[in-house]
Amino acid sequence: MSEESSEWLNQNVLVGFTSKRGNAWHYRASDQGDEPNHYELAIPVEDVERRLFFWDAKEYPVTITVPTNTSDVDIAGLDALTGAAYKHVSVGDYKAIGRSDTNEVFRMFKTSYAIHQYKEWLLHTVANLIDDDELAVASAGLLQKGGVAWVSVELPENLETPQGFTIRPQLLATTSHNGTLATTFKQTATAVVCDNTLSWGLSDQGQVSRTRHTTNSGFRLQSVREALDIVHVAGDEMMAEIERLSNIKVDTFQFDRIIKRLVPVPSLADTNQATITRAENKTERLRSLWTGDPRVAPWKGTALGVVQAWNTYGHHYTGKTEKRAERNMVNALNGTTSKADQFVLDAVMETVGV
Repeated sequence: MSEESSEWLNQNVLVGFTSKRGNAWHYRASDQGDEPNHYELAIPVEDVERRLFFWDAKEYPVTITVPTNTSDVDIAGLDALTGAAYKHVSVGDYKAIGRSDTNEVFRMFKTSYAIHQYKEWLLHTVANLIDDDELAVASAGLLQKGGVAWVSVELPENLETPQGFTIRPQLLATTSHNGTLATTFKQTATAVVCDNTLSWGLSDQGQVSRTRHTTNSGFRLQSVREALDIVHVAGDEMMAEIERLSNIKVDTFQFDRIIKRLVPVPSLADTNQATITRAENKTERLRSLWTGDPRVAPWKGTALGVVQAWNTYGHHYTGKTEKRAERNMVNALNGTTSKADQFVLDAVMETVGV
């Protein structure tokens, strides 16, 4: 996975509705170039195309070099040590995919691989699903040097539960040119208090449509009403799950048992001291989130608080800080976040016995 710089994030990730959710954690005005990447309200579709999707993915032939006699050499010069000559030979079953503006190659694929252009498969599709009064572009971005892209649409207003937990349900569209993601439309939500992506409580982990990059691939999501239904269903399901988890009581003893299940601390007989220290530090951080962090502590004593502690740890303390934005988005797109959420939910339910 590539390491995105602050300059990249502030110029290749667009963040909308900041009046409702605040600035992204990576916001840095000095790295934004000629114009800010944060929008108080919706992001105009034309800005996404102009700033992010102004280039296309392009196919390049794949060749290898092989020794040859000097009569058909097509590489300038000879091997300085052996005097051997070489020529290019096409690898007919493969092609390379790269950027049309920089000619940077993402990856090689079999010839059956089909490009899903960002403008067509993400932006134009999303544009057809926008209702000016209800759905609008809320975020869009490029990661991994442009090899991964997404666009999300959201409702203009936040949803807040009686427990004070505020979310923004969304329909997230994503695809890739580097083979890491199929073209996927899925339900997710953002927790406003911590800028975390949530998928727990959504049916089938929120997946709506998944299309592989093949020559016969097609797309099914077509109407504004369909998109609105998806976002509203995501909001309803998430709100119901927040309500359910907030009503499940978890005392301090149960919380400690859950943490031991999630992060078992090994003994020196089984591993080294560094591994033990990492597990102990993670355990301590989770307890600190549970007892005193404003992103978690308001829901201490409930299953919601446990899930929020685990989710917040995963978003903000796992791995290197400089890779956080890319890691969090890719994990949301490829299902890693959904699996992590289910892992903690299973531990909670098995411990509390609900």
